[in-house]
Amino acid sequence: MLTLSTRIPALLVTALLAFAAVPAHAMSEEAEIKQGQKMHAEIVQSMGIYNNPELQEYVNAVGKKLAEHSDRPKLAFTFTVLDLQEVNAFATMGGFVYISRGILPYLSSEAELAAVLGHEIGHITAKHMARQQTQGTMAGIAGIATAILTGQPALAQLTNVAGEAVVRGYGRDMELEADRLGAEYLARSGYDPEAMIRVIRTLKDQERFEVVSAKQEGRAPHIYHGLFATHPDNDTRLKQAITQANVVHATGKTENEADFLRRLDGVAWGTSAEQGVVRGSRMYHAAMGFTVAFPSGWVVDNGQERILATSKQKDSMMMVQTAPIPPKLQEPRVFVLQGLMGGQALRDGQDLEINGLPAYTAVARNAKTPYGVKPARLVVVKYANLYFVFMGASRSSGQVPDGDRLFLSSAETFRRLRGDELERAEPDRIRIIEAPPGATLAMLAEGSPLKTYPVETLRLFNRMYPKGEPTPGQLIKVVR
Repeated sequence: MLTLSTRIPALLVTALLAFAAVPAHAMSEEAEIKQGQKMHAEIVQSMGIYNNPELQEYVNAVGKKLAEHSDRPKLAFTFTVLDLQEVNAFATMGGFVYISRGILPYLSSEAELAAVLGHEIGHITAKHMARQQTQGTMAGIAGIATAILTGQPALAQLTNVAGEAVVRGYGRDMELEADRLGAEYLARSGYDPEAMIRVIRTLKDQERFEVVSAKQEGRAPHIYHGLFATHPDNDTRLKQAITQANVVHATGKTENEADFLRRLDGVAWGTSAEQGVVRGSRMYHAAMGFTVAFPSGWVVDNGQERILATSKQKDSMMMVQTAPIPPKLQEPRVFVLQGLMGGQALRDGQDLEINGLPAYTAVARNAKTPYGVKPARLVVVKYANLYFVFMGASRSSGQVPDGDRLFLSSAETFRRLRGDELERAEPDRIRIIEAPPGATLAMLAEGSPLKTYPVETLRLFNRMYPKGEPTPGQLIKVVR
């Protein structure tokens, strides 16, 4: 559920930077756990837990099985599926591991899920965050945290939030160490360590396709720079580590493909119901009971904390957040003048009624925007015991932003969700089907809600990229 927060990564960044001054050998396990708990509270608040208790329980069980066979078996590990559509997985410290629901469709078995979790457990058992102890390095990790927590690739591009730190990650040696440890934990737990190679291969295919499609679309690629990003699937040292794990630690070759696919069936693809679903240029949010339209052709990034819509040229943007209604600021005008803007200079203030809802609009003369200090259009709508705050800004501005008419007209589309629109508020979902005789992925992609590259996406999901096809009766993932 989107909520107003201009300090999304503040607690995590503060914790990381404070920790930068603490030598790795000086941090006790108790202190490490305490730091991890602080970060966990902020991560969950900012990014959201995916609302699927059965899936959460399953992932946590797989992770704990691996953790019991790790080098820190007495540490209380916690594994959380985050409500993120991005391909991601990461660990902080003190036993806290996170995996996005967006990476799950690219996995094909419990062993591959275990490979992802095992890698992240390796970062914790090796205390990689503790070893990244210099101020400069920790500031880089804080940059990664900022990019993860905003969950907004477009915003990161506009403000250069992440910078080089996102690309750098933990570095090749630490990532390889996490892979080596993860392979050992897989083998000790009865999984096939070769699953790690399969995951790397799939994610490398996804990365290559993303680079090509981004170039065709004239945008920056959204590359996952964490897990396995620093080496290819034919890395000699990685293969040696997996062979060693098989020889020394192997206790079985568990895959559990069917059970994993059963639990994956029905998982949201794209945004979830709790985040709101974008159809074309209009968002439908069943949980909060509203709908709003953005300018045609704009890219809408729907994050846990905010909605961000940007023009194709990235020269104009709109952000929507929510705020609780303070007891003494019950009118939108009063809220803007006395609460939101805190006495900052405004112009052209006007009371509005937007589809029967009280509202107020004004232009902030000197707002902090991704384009610097610029004029910004503000519209505040009172609905469902919340204020919905719209802010629009443009790279070029006079007394008002260049996109001012679009900003105001978009805010004026905000209204209550009608009963006949609830179906449109349902997310697209991963479905597991048996491939019919003679079926091709192109045939199965017909009528799919995947609007761009549907065939390529299904090939990546099913480890058939770039030209594979299903065999009759094979269990495959589609989007319905």
